[in-house]
Amino acid sequence: MKPLEVEQRRVVVIGAGPSGAIAAALLKRNGHDVLVLERQQFPRFSIGESLLSHCLDFVEEAGMLDAVQAAGFQIKHGAAFAWKERYTEIDFREKFTDGKDTTFQVQRAAFDKLLADEAARQGVEIRYEEEIVAADFSQARPRLSVRRLADDQRYDVECDFVLDGSGYGRVLPRLLDLEQPSDFPVRRAVFTHIEDRIDPASGFNREKILITTHPEFRDVWFWSIPFSNGRCSLGVVADANRYQGRGDDLDAVLKQFVAETPSLARVLDNAVWDTPAREIKGYSANVKRLYGPGFALLGNAAEFLDPVFSSGVTIAMRSASMAAGLLDRQLNGETVDWENQFSEPLKRGVDTFRVYVEGWYEGAFQDVIYYDKSSPDIRAMISSILAGYAWDLNNPYVAEPRRRLRVLAEICTTE
Repeated sequence: MKPLEVEQRRVVVIGAGPSGAIAAALLKRNGHDVLVLERQQFPRFSIGESLLSHCLDFVEEAGMLDAVQAAGFQIKHGAAFAWKERYTEIDFREKFTDGKDTTFQVQRAAFDKLLADEAARQGVEIRYEEEIVAADFSQARPRLSVRRLADDQRYDVECDFVLDGSGYGRVLPRLLDLEQPSDFPVRRAVFTHIEDRIDPASGFNREKILITTHPEFRDVWFWSIPFSNGRCSLGVVADANRYQGRGDDLDAVLKQFVAETPSLARVLDNAVWDTPAREIKGYSANVKRLYGPGFALLGNAAEFLDPVFSSGVTIAMRSASMAAGLLDRQLNGETVDWENQFSEPLKRGVDTFRVYVEGWYEGAFQDVIYYDKSSPDIRAMISSILAGYAWDLNNPYVAEPRRRLRVLAEICTTE
């Protein structure tokens, strides 16, 4: 039997999504040989369509900002929140932390392909429709076994280091038994794309994501993400038990939830529902560790919290930037501390988001969002977190998120 071909590379990145493309481009810009292996063919559908401002810091770092700005995506300046007849807005241009003030709402098929194409333009080799089927980290150099989906041919690749940006595919967590149950409740999202035909007189702000809370169930919420082409991503997120008795027709389920929410139903009154709804459930995930000898996990391959504040792509890009910087130093002979320079700092921001996600579902953070007497300074600090700057320890609501949120929520509910 002919032995498998073994290819020798410096760095292998699993996945060509945002974290993989950013990490690969950053390493290539520092002169390293990088191979990206992607199971799917691009463009391909993905959710996570409302970017946070902090994302563009990493897009710029990777030399891709001009291309993203020229692509014609919908500009986003913040988030709007609606519950019953209450409505409020958070503007990223009025935030505490220095950084990008605006961002974009994107159809991920086009956005992810653009980032991958930009990485390839910078010299990164990307192979699509190639699947990692086994991983061996027992030797000095990691070895990955790869299957070409087009012809079912196999080969192995050895490298100095592997970065896993495989997102929901969670390649290394599965192959290395790193997966760990999330302590978040099991939630389910049902979503679609529609031709929204939103009347400008409705007050709907296309430069903001609209997050609408169900009038009866405060743990049920909707996203409405307008795109630049007159279409909109629409989804509902709820605990699994909120779906009981609603049937199996996903389009009917989503329309029923919307009909129960008058403020959102009015906004979507003229919409054309032309795309079958999809669902994801039990999406929250965690791992035992974020790195090991010869590898590090990026973005959703490491941990995914919840879509409510669109933090997923920001965490993915932040982890890509941090890992690429450390790996550049390591490949150049420096000793790096992946625990204290990657894992712990990354987790601090993730844990900040976690506090506000938990506070959202418990209602405390919703009370803060709708409180109309907050000082501009506090509003700016909250805006910074929602813009993605959850690692800025100069922000008191990042440095002490749980205590600060608790105190602020008490003020909002007693005054």
